Amino acid sequence: MIFGRSERGKPPVEPVTLKILVAGGFGVGKTTLVGAVSEIRPLRTEELLTEAGRPVDDTTGVEGKHTTTVAMDFGRITLREDLVLYLFGTPGQERFWFMWDELTEGALGAVVLADTRRLEECFAAVDYFERRSIPFLVGVNCFEGAARYPADAVRQALDLDEDVPVVLCDARDRESVKEVLVGVVQHAMAHTADRRRTLTT
Repeated sequence: MIFGRSERGKPPVEPVTLKILVAGGFGVGKTTLVGAVSEIRPLRTEELLTEAGRPVDDTTGVEGKHTTTVAMDFGRITLREDLVLYLFGTPGQERFWFMWDELTEGALGAVVLADTRRLEECFAAVDYFERRSIPFLVGVNCFEGAARYPADAVRQALDLDEDVPVVLCDARDRESVKEVLVGVVQHAMAHTADRRRTLTT
């Protein structure tokens, strides 16, 4: 890069940056998802679970979990030369939900991660984005040993609108996560286009 131009003589591409939230209940894999795909070392705000928090931190089904996000996770991924996603993982526990309003400011859309063993854990996130008309996609994190259900069965269990995408994914796998993020961007763009058409008719 010389005097603001690339070596080939072309002006540098100024990428479009988009903000995506990763939400869901306690222990569904939000931190894992951000870490799997981020091209930078993710910023994490994890603290050890303590005996004092045992009455409010239900670890049923995630007994091996020893830490929890108390503020947010942050990561970045470049999908194309001109498109960069900033990922913000929200805290999953109810006592940290007050932070969600700050984190959603300026967000294009969201991923709501779900665990079929504890599907009720993602109800609050689904409700949150529905009430604020923020486009979201439900990513069913396929944990080892958990029963697999078709996307339509998960949609019915969560009582989702037909236009909300539901995809199966592995929060540990980079390519799987990239597909989820591309799906969120596509859904959010379609949602925005629909709203514009509604406003102009």
